[in-house]
Amino acid sequence: MIPLADARRKALGICPPPRAARIPVTDALGCVLAEPATAAVAVPPFANSAMDGYALRAADAPGTLEVVGRVLAGSTARPEVGPGQAVRIMTGAPVPPGADAVCMVELTKPDGDRRVHIEAAVAPGDNIRPAGDDVPPGGTVVDAGTLIGATQLAALLSAGVAEVTAYLRPRLGVLSTGDELVDAGQPLGPAQIYDSNRPMLMALAGEAGCVAVDLGRAPDEEVALTARIEGALAGIDVMVLSGGVSVGDVDLVKVVLDRLGGGTAEWLQIAIRPAKPFSCAVLRDPAGRAVPAFGLPGNPVSSAVSFELLVRPAVLGMAGQQVTGRPRVQATAAGDLRRRPDGRLHFARVRLERGGPTGWRAVPLRGQGSHQIGSLAGAHGLALVPDGDGVAEGGAVEVLVTDLSVLGLPSGEG
Repeated sequence: MIPLADARRKALGICPPPRAARIPVTDALGCVLAEPATAAVAVPPFANSAMDGYALRAADAPGTLEVVGRVLAGSTARPEVGPGQAVRIMTGAPVPPGADAVCMVELTKPDGDRRVHIEAAVAPGDNIRPAGDDVPPGGTVVDAGTLIGATQLAALLSAGVAEVTAYLRPRLGVLSTGDELVDAGQPLGPAQIYDSNRPMLMALAGEAGCVAVDLGRAPDEEVALTARIEGALAGIDVMVLSGGVSVGDVDLVKVVLDRLGGGTAEWLQIAIRPAKPFSCAVLRDPAGRAVPAFGLPGNPVSSAVSFELLVRPAVLGMAGQQVTGRPRVQATAAGDLRRRPDGRLHFARVRLERGGPTGWRAVPLRGQGSHQIGSLAGAHGLALVPDGDGVAEGGAVEVLVTDLSVLGLPSGEG
């Protein structure tokens, strides 16, 4: 068996560097910027009102002023404000010439359609957003290395940015193997189970910033599996296969990867539990482009943990992300995390609760077998239980947080 760190280095080592391209800004959601994005226009592009009210000369307030016009957001009307005059103005509307302040409507009292009482003093610049107050023309809107989310997209569009240089999201194809698998909604035959791994891995790929590609299922037959893999390579950047990586008589993924990988395939036994078996190889598409492939165990928990510990950091690196690890917290075991010495690092599914000396309590979940997906569904993270006798209730344990909502973070963070 090899340490987890060595297996992770092997997984990262077969992945190509991130690919940058010039793309429309509207296609950049979920991408990491490879270069800073600069403003094409000032933000805001003109001085505008921060609220509904009256545009006026600050020297005329308080007092009764003549209303000489109205300006709405998007309006091209430009009534000039002279001494003793005011213009009714709405939030976001351009400040008319001659005005140097806006009095909020709550501090005014109309007197018919042509007069208004300004009931409070205002200072020059009050309630006016100057042109370029947010970002000047040519100023940096979003720095390189930033993951583009909804708010970054809004900032870029506001600044007139039409294209950005960004790292492309890897297209990750997921292929399940096994004659026993059936799609959800279909009746189960004798000795059949529903294929949960493929949808799960596609969802994990999406959470890791990839474009998930469904490659369907392949039977436990070498020719068919080979054809399915070879036929998919041109349309993806990385492949994940579920099942067929152990030592059974029909565990063919290793066999096929050995042949297609041209000597790059590795069969690893990792010193962890679950997710001990793992395969990786570099395949070539018809154009000769390298496509890393990862073979994960068929047991659902092992498959999910393998993806979390080995594939996720690799594909985040391919997407240009600088931080590829999950957050970790120190917690107090809220139950026994006992184990037997076996030379492996155990990952126990736990629920996190606030409390304890470190601020967190790790509650072990029932059903820690590699086939028991129910406990994974209720887990906030994986407790790292080192080789030995384990951690007694009340002992300290480190937890790899996989459900970031428990930390108050969105799923795309960390």
